[in-house]
Amino acid sequence: MQRIVVLNPKGGSGKTTIAINLASYLASQGALPVLMDFDPQGSSVRWVRKRKPSQAQVQVIAAFEKDTRTTRAFQLRVPENATHVVIDTPAALTPSELAEMTREAHKIIVPVLPSDIDIHACSKCIRDLLLVAKIRREDNRIGVIANRVRRNTLTYQSLIRFLHTLGIPIVATIRDSQNYVRAAELGVGVHEMKSYVAQDDVEQWLPLVQWLTGSTPAASLPPAPSPGGTAATGENAVAAEPVGNAGVKTAPWSPPAVANL
Repeated sequence: MQRIVVLNPKGGSGKTTIAINLASYLASQGALPVLMDFDPQGSSVRWVRKRKPSQAQVQVIAAFEKDTRTTRAFQLRVPENATHVVIDTPAALTPSELAEMTREAHKIIVPVLPSDIDIHACSKCIRDLLLVAKIRREDNRIGVIANRVRRNTLTYQSLIRFLHTLGIPIVATIRDSQNYVRAAELGVGVHEMKSYVAQDDVEQWLPLVQWLTGSTPAASLPPAPSPGGTAATGENAVAAEPVGNAGVKTAPWSPPAVANL
């Protein structure tokens, strides 16, 4: 069973959007994912409850609820047949809470928005993962998602320059798309929407899926923009499309690859 933690102590970074769409993708590929919702807002729980019986099953645990009638361990127990646990974490995690939340994680996804405030928060989050949670870069357990990105903007270029300084792979570049809003309202993921509607969004998940399954080496960053703040040409140009995304379909989930993590 693979344990995937989606975290960023700063609120509004898109943790729930990443968590529910990842669970949706895994379920659509025949896996048996469990969403564990630690966020008091309960958005992941509400999303699961919107799903129809005919849709691929996603189980959910409302981890933010406290039940005095049972032990905490019993409340957080995961079904034996689960293949993945996707953990949607709350905002404002302290460094010690962050370390506890990631202790048994196989993969840790940190979504970050292209803004100065979010970049600063992400920097502190990565620092705490490395220094407090004692997660080593070489273990390839931490991956950053550039979320709600609009390419060829100064904020996007600033984000890419920042990610180059971390030494942490960017495992997906997710565009700013209304399909994610619509999917959340319907209780589906973008992978479950009609292909002609969400094809561009689905393709952007390929590097993340490959990183999670270990089917390819860790994703790399696009080339850093030139110091002047605008996209350079030639070897230093900012990539026009997400790395590894051009014209390809999302790869199917591979149980053997996940099992070997």
